[in-house]
Amino acid sequence: MLKKIGLVPRLLLGIISGILIGMFLPETVSRLLYTFTHIFGEFLNYIVPFVILAFIIPGIAELGNKAGRLLGSTVLIAYVSTITAGTAAYLIASRIVPAIVKAANVANPEEGGLEPFLTLEIPPLLGVMTALVTAFVIGMGINHIRHNGDQQNLYGFMTEFRDIIVLVIENVIIPFLPLHIAGVFANMAFSGTAFETLNVFGRVFALIIAMHLGYLVILYTIAGSVSGKNPFKSLKNMIPAYTTAIGTMSSAATIPVTLKSARKNNITEKILDFVIPLCATVHLAGSTITLTTCAIAVVLIQGGTPEFGLFLHFILMLGVTMIAAPGVPGGAVMAALGLLTSILGFGEGATALMIGLYLAQDSFGTDTNVTGDGAIAIIVDAIGKQSGAIKEEAA
Repeated sequence: MLKKIGLVPRLLLGIISGILIGMFLPETVSRLLYTFTHIFGEFLNYIVPFVILAFIIPGIAELGNKAGRLLGSTVLIAYVSTITAGTAAYLIASRIVPAIVKAANVANPEEGGLEPFLTLEIPPLLGVMTALVTAFVIGMGINHIRHNGDQQNLYGFMTEFRDIIVLVIENVIIPFLPLHIAGVFANMAFSGTAFETLNVFGRVFALIIAMHLGYLVILYTIAGSVSGKNPFKSLKNMIPAYTTAIGTMSSAATIPVTLKSARKNNITEKILDFVIPLCATVHLAGSTITLTTCAIAVVLIQGGTPEFGLFLHFILMLGVTMIAAPGVPGGAVMAALGLLTSILGFGEGATALMIGLYLAQDSFGTDTNVTGDGAIAIIVDAIGKQSGAIKEEAA
């Protein structure tokens, strides 16, 4: 029956249940729930390197030569857009969020009154950076092999491996996330500061949505200056994709509507055919804004300082690790878990809070991603026409 309920309602149910359990039920019940959270957190740390390998290797291998010289331009523009969005989010959030956190007595998710009944360590087979470098080496190697007509056995293996990891995410991680989040909030409620935490992140979400909308206006203004198109008319044409993404919570699942909406902006058909599907996997500006802002809030809650150098490192790597994040809700945050732990030093409580907070608004990050894809298609189309690349490719 719970499968018929959407992910966001289930997460909200998990938060509410955790708070009620921590406030009103015996400590034994809260500790039992927190024990599950601890073990599940260890499993997440274990699975992260596999997520990186499973997403990035096929993602790079599938880039191929979809549109000749314009492919590199598209990937570069998408990456710059993602990094710019994250950097802008840092510059804004690092000045506004500290005042929000300071105004409330917020609990550190790594601390609290509960202790698990048992502790279990599940060490990952690979470190995050090792997995990332390995993914790039193998991914580029498979890409070369595929497009030189050689054997594709390794590519087939990696796509099946990705399918397995997606199954784990869809059938294990996503279903049990509400229970995982419930344990975190039970710990906060037991400490007496759960409501303050929710109050803080309610304000943070309002800031995130404002930054999403602001970034889209800027991106379409740039696209309009390059192409000569009216940016607000172009943005208006993408509203169906924006609203559809709120429901699907997946860039990949929204591709048909994104293509239909982008066609209204008079973009060359062949550009649409590869830019929109490609950007669904490599352009995640909205997700980066959300992850960066939420991470700043969690760092501040823990009593730390969101240093620019540290977050720039996080943002630059984030734009890479989210390549080919699966078309399932929460794919971006799943791919980002390794960076949250290795670069920002988040523990089980902090990562669990990040997952819950991100997924609670995942649809808004996704609609920014897909709407931004339309702007990138306009830019690539203009570059192709100005350089003559589109005529050359057509010939």
